Amino acid sequence: MNQSEFNRRQFMALMGATAALGGVGSTAYAQQSLKLWAPGIAKVGAQDWSDMESQAGIGINAIAKSARADEAIQKMVVGDGNALYDAMTDNGGGMEDALASQGAIVTLDTSRIANWGNILPSYKEGGSSFDTIRHEGAVVAVPYISNADSLAFNHDVIGEELTSWEALFDSQFRGRAAMQNDFGPTLTNTAIYLKQSGKGSIDNPSDMTEDEVRQTCEFLIDLKKKGHFRTFWDGVQNGADLLSSEEVLVSSCWEVIQIFAARKNGQDIRYGTMKEGHQSWNNVVMLTQGGKDRGMEDAFYSLANVYLSPWFGAQTLAGLGFTPQMEGVQDFVDANPDMFDADTKAIMSERLERKLARRAVPGNSWQNVFPTNIRAYQDWWARVQAA
Repeated sequence: MNQSEFNRRQFMALMGATAALGGVGSTAYAQQSLKLWAPGIAKVGAQDWSDMESQAGIGINAIAKSARADEAIQKMVVGDGNALYDAMTDNGGGMEDALASQGAIVTLDTSRIANWGNILPSYKEGGSSFDTIRHEGAVVAVPYISNADSLAFNHDVIGEELTSWEALFDSQFRGRAAMQNDFGPTLTNTAIYLKQSGKGSIDNPSDMTEDEVRQTCEFLIDLKKKGHFRTFWDGVQNGADLLSSEEVLVSSCWEVIQIFAARKNGQDIRYGTMKEGHQSWNNVVMLTQGGKDRGMEDAFYSLANVYLSPWFGAQTLAGLGFTPQMEGVQDFVDANPDMFDADTKAIMSERLERKLARRAVPGNSWQNVFPTNIRAYQDWWARVQAA
């Protein structure tokens, strides 16, 4: 996440490397509805946002969000984002610092969020996630999901449990391995492996020096030139299809991709716990300066309260496999026995157990979409793509 302080130099480097976004979609909601810029994973329940609206007691005008952090911040800081959106989610760790430092989002009053007391202990003073929702000590974001990204693998074909990133780079899977087409998670997970295996001289996989970025990318370029990677996937559907079709046997990916791939054909596609560590991350929701200026604070806090409710936590765990950001989920499930069937409850329990195991690995590193040397990341990633 925000392991390094976001500064003007990083911001200018980012702006120099990206272009502004275009317009937004529209919905049938009333004009006074909260205009929320967010992806579909920010909702649970109904296919539309109706269940979220019902829980929050507000109208939600949801606009599908850009998938790239650099485009999103450009939209909010130098584009027309604040005129368009009352609230927004991030694209990964560090955006809260970048947006707050540029005045695009505002400090929050947590006393207006009744469920704030439910928030996981890791977000409290001294916790590992404390800084991921704060800028200069002030709360600027509310978390709604988190996870630690790992390796998905086809156990039906491989026949054994994989517990090391070594498998992803092993020649036995040449041509049937995949990674995400995004320098953030791909370089971080690769750097974690290189550091923990002793194959690279890396200090902090979340915020590498220019030389460390070079080492990491040269490692990937060498493998790519040998035909090791089947592809670098884009999007949930692409990632899931590669696994379910058996084009790919091992893939670094989000847990939701592993879940969708396993569901498609009933295959035993598993999500491992890597001994070297994982990229940890959370997604947050933020109140824009424009939203505050338009008097949408009450609506924002109503939605934020839903995101910290056990109702949301239980459903996001059951449906998409994300980690709930609040305590009390098991009590909620026990108090609502008809909400989930026995099989779903067993899956939820198993997922939580695996999440706790991944979070306990010492080598974990927080996601950081705005590392100090972001230009080196961008330049070297372009070389990986071109190789």
